Amino acid sequence: MSFPEIRPARADEIPAVGHLISLSFFDLAANAYLVPPLDDRLPVMADFFAMLTEHADKYGRIDVIDNPEGDGLAGTAVWFDYTTESPAPENYDERLRSLAGEYLDRFLALDELFEKHHPHDPHWHLAFLAVHPDHQEHGLGSMLMKRTHDELDAAGLPAYLEATNANNVRLYKRVGYAEMDPFEMLLPDGTPFFRMWRTL
Repeated sequence: MSFPEIRPARADEIPAVGHLISLSFFDLAANAYLVPPLDDRLPVMADFFAMLTEHADKYGRIDVIDNPEGDGLAGTAVWFDYTTESPAPENYDERLRSLAGEYLDRFLALDELFEKHHPHDPHWHLAFLAVHPDHQEHGLGSMLMKRTHDELDAAGLPAYLEATNANNVRLYKRVGYAEMDPFEMLLPDGTPFFRMWRTL
């Protein structure tokens, strides 16, 4: 199957990017912790990811690959630029409270975990790498990463991410990421994330 070239997302595509990430991450343990009921998970997480993606549109980058079989997106990578200071997402607390509803405490636990463990050295943060379930196993994730990795390598800048499981850790190691210390960080229910760092 031939996929279109990687391109920047348009501002009007941010809700679609949020939906794609939510769909791709639907079965991850972290998403199950944040929103346990299946009926609520997709829409709540789509709104959450869209809110963060909207912020990346101003303070990072959003790359997408179009679905070659019709409308919609096949994959996306959402990055934040931590080489300069940037504000929190606009009206973040209010918007998070509104979209998370009864699950707010779980999202606050996630925020606390990520803030506590986020590195301070200048870097780019790969916040979300998502491929539509219908288009996985075609190397789209690697393509999306390579686009930004090549630019970061040329500029001598590192990259950071939080992997969600052992399979993803292996994937990221293949493209140059290494385990950090501490490597494992846990949500209140024991769901792990794994800190990883990439340099030349």
